[in-house]
Amino acid sequence: MLKETIIDAKVNDSPIKETCFEDETLIDVDISRLDFEWVWFRKCRFVNCDFTRTNFYDVFFDNCDISNCTLNNSYWKKTQINNCKAAGGSFNQAYFKEAKLQGSSFKYANCVKTTWMSCILNDCDFKEAFMSEVKFKSIKLHNVDLTRVDFFKTPLKDIDLSACTIDGIMLSDTYKELRGVKINMYQAAGIAQLLGVQVV
Repeated sequence: MLKETIIDAKVNDSPIKETCFEDETLIDVDISRLDFEWVWFRKCRFVNCDFTRTNFYDVFFDNCDISNCTLNNSYWKKTQINNCKAAGGSFNQAYFKEAKLQGSSFKYANCVKTTWMSCILNDCDFKEAFMSEVKFKSIKLHNVDLTRVDFFKTPLKDIDLSACTIDGIMLSDTYKELRGVKINMYQAAGIAQLLGVQVV
């Protein structure tokens, strides 16, 4: 059903609206440049699918797998990603606005040059993700694993990371990305080591 709906939307250059897809699996499907509005994906699996320049408005992903898919230049407004797998996905230059990510894995994901505006991330795993040259504005993070994330040229000013794991994060030689960031006392000790400061 989902594949046929996508083909029809492409042929007619029309959005996919107000519907639910459950327990669907798509392999090597071109889903690029489509608009999804008020759509619910539940327990769907996408294998090697191309979502380039796809727009998601008020879309809900629940227990889905979009790992290793291409989602470059995609747009996510008021979309929720709940208990999903997106490991290794390519989100290069994607734009997230008022999106909520909950209990999902984005390990090794390419999030270079993404924009996150007024988003909420809870209980998510971003281990070793690439988040260089990212723009954050009014973002809230709680219990997000940012271990060894590459934040090269990503300003973290005013972002509260005190309830997150930031071990081994990668920064520029000047560490300017950390200017104005909010961290807890235990994290500060690790950052001090990163800066070559000896805490006695």
